[in-house]
Amino acid sequence: MSEGGRGLAGMSVNERLVARGLLAAWEEAVRARDADAMTLLLRRAAVPDAPRVAAVVLADPAAYGF
Repeated sequence: MSEGGRGLAGMSVNERLVARGLLAAWEEAVRARDADAMTLLLRRAAVPDAPRVAAVVLADPAAYGF
């Protein structure tokens, strides 16, 4: 997967996390319900509005497989 400017824009959150090698850390942060760590990881994966995305996942973790 391309990480170039347009490449990330076309990726889902999970694809971005995988492309940046952050998926395992993300899963750990979600299981720990660590919003700060989740937000940091999402920012490192260039996810727009990272705090909102983290909050949505934490509001219903089961919907996202956690």
